[in-house]
Amino acid sequence: MTMRSGYKEIQHTADWALQVWAPDLTGLMQQAALGMIALMGARLRHDRRLERTIMVSADDNESLLVAFLNSILYEMELDSVGFDRFELKLDGLKLHARLAGAPLLELQKSIKAVTFHNLEIRPVEAGLETTIVFDV
Repeated sequence: MTMRSGYKEIQHTADWALQVWAPDLTGLMQQAALGMIALMGARLRHDRRLERTIMVSADDNESLLVAFLNSILYEMELDSVGFDRFELKLDGLKLHARLAGAPLLELQKSIKAVTFHNLEIRPVEAGLETTIVFDV
């Protein structure tokens, strides 16, 4: 990869998939969240900002990533909001996240859930990489 962190949509047979890379786990989770929201085509209002706090824990890094992304989906569905900034703090396998965003103007596509399909966070030369499959 040429960039230190980022995401890109990749081909998947039935669902959506996203390749994500970053120097560390916190960065990987941030890029995964940004990529997921970009895949959904979320457009936010600019006249009103809001914040949410979520905390998740898991038995491993992959489960933590899935729990984090599914928590974001829940918040988006519950209050029709979207997020564009993420402040994350990891403490072992516990994640404390402050999400900043705004009410949704539009959501072009919806994601039902984040899956564990072939999910593996892999070390690479520049940090970490994973491919996430979303159930649509």
